[in-house]
Amino acid sequence: MLSFTSKYIKTISISMSKITLPQTNRNYYYLISRKKQFMSIQTGQQAPQFTLVSSELKEVSLSDFKGKKVVIHFFPMAFTGVCTTQLCTMRDNFGYYDGVGAQILGISVDSPFTLAKFKEENNYQFPLLSDFNKEVSTAYDAIYDVFAFGLKGVSKRAAFVLDEEQNVIYAEVLESAGDLPDFDAIAAAVK
Repeated sequence: MLSFTSKYIKTISISMSKITLPQTNRNYYYLISRKKQFMSIQTGQQAPQFTLVSSELKEVSLSDFKGKKVVIHFFPMAFTGVCTTQLCTMRDNFGYYDGVGAQILGISVDSPFTLAKFKEENNYQFPLLSDFNKEVSTAYDAIYDVFAFGLKGVSKRAAFVLDEEQNVIYAEVLESAGDLPDFDAIAAAVK
């Protein structure tokens, strides 16, 4: 463990990790934890309900999918490497989830317009929802107080699986934006 202070990150105790940040002319390094966060949302409890605007500029409510299993993926930012990998993994396995009647939803704090372009460029078959006001990310305890470069209110990488009655049957919130959720565990929870 190490205490670290910079103009981009407030003093925190963390374990060291290196993240390469593309699209910069400088090498930025920052330290993050690789541990899963303790979550207040636990398996067995009712999932927080929400209505968000999709990349198609339509309102989508969690209640629209009652009677189906739902896989919710929170991701920090569109057009970043790990976020693209996270959602492309779900895209590439869409047939499995569709075959078992599960609905996939992607949620970030990006605008619906950004998400529309992200969805178009990556051919995602599932809705991307804008939590621009950060209410849903907060309700699911999947939000950074302070992210890289001092950005506030960015969604954490997280995955939740809900049963047909919208009870949480799988929950994973990652502290490290560089880690991916456990896709095997997600697939097993949907079976």
